[in-house]
Amino acid sequence: MKKYLAELVGTFILVLFGCGTAVVAGDKVGIVGIAFAFGFALIGAAYGIGPISGCHINPAVSLGVWAAGRMSVKDMIGYWVGQFLGGILAAWVLSIIISGVGGGYDIGASGLGQDGWGPGYQGGYSMTSAIVFEFVATLIFVIVILGSTQKSAPSGFAGLAIGITLVVIHIFGIHITGVSVNPARSFGPALLVGGKALAQVWLFLLIPSLAGIVAGLLFRMRALEAE
Repeated sequence: MKKYLAELVGTFILVLFGCGTAVVAGDKVGIVGIAFAFGFALIGAAYGIGPISGCHINPAVSLGVWAAGRMSVKDMIGYWVGQFLGGILAAWVLSIIISGVGGGYDIGASGLGQDGWGPGYQGGYSMTSAIVFEFVATLIFVIVILGSTQKSAPSGFAGLAIGITLVVIHIFGIHITGVSVNPARSFGPALLVGGKALAQVWLFLLIPSLAGIVAGLLFRMRALEAE
């Protein structure tokens, strides 16, 4: 249970500070600022809860770790429960904070940093663009995670490598989908915002998960596993 609780806390940190920065300060810090908020939040969580759970804080990552043969189905499901609860709780806390802004805040209209695609969302990219970006970005992200945490990798630096990768992914992809690469990060805000955000969340549950499996299999088949 300690591992599952750690995953809840870590996912809470990632979603609250990443999405919170987008909602509260996005117009001031821009894409780069939001990207660093997500990346730095992950780095902080990695060193805070990494010794307990490995700091997956992402169902697609846990799926990749399982596909690579590094965790059991039981633990993977426990991690998922913690991760999704952490994402929902963070979105709820963010909604309480932002509702106190002067003049009020319409969550349905202005959102909670949810992901999406199409007309009216960020750059208006198509569903095909969203699918390709989320698959490729998640595949790269999970490969970095699995590669930097294997036994032969330098110890102590995985959190930095993973966090920096997340920063770069966000700089590239925020105008495409808002960047998910993480089903729990997408589900929490979408659940509270509802409407179009909830209708589109399937893509951010499915595509990163498929990419996580592919990344995990590459390591399980020793195509990317260090000898």
